[in-house]
Amino acid sequence: MAAGAASETDETLLAGGDDPALDPFEINFLPEFREGRGPRTPFTNSHGVVIGDHDYESASSPLANWTVDTDPAIMAGDEWVHPFKDIGFQTDENRNYFERGLAPAAGIFMHPDKNTSYAAAEADEPNEAE
Repeated sequence: MAAGAASETDETLLAGGDDPALDPFEINFLPEFREGRGPRTPFTNSHGVVIGDHDYESASSPLANWTVDTDPAIMAGDEWVHPFKDIGFQTDENRNYFERGLAPAAGIFMHPDKNTSYAAAEADEPNEAE
């Protein structure tokens, strides 16, 4: 093998599709899903919680300081999900989409007869009993 050349095993996925260079929560994103995702390394969000280090216990996390007055929406948004190292990428639906380019079936998570939002959204809606 020429000096400086990558070995074939470095470039080839192992049986089962696992790339040994990937973090345990990463998947083999298609090229179109790798660009512009964000950092591959762990980062600290606006609450002082490190995201992407797989240490889910943090004294700064709202989960560690939860009260009846805590709005669950505080833990929503991109600052809580690592762009490459999230356990959610391991689901069949996400692997099909990000590794194979297969879009999810339309309507799979829809509940047209259910309001799945929490009570804060209902304050703007008229009461059906009125």
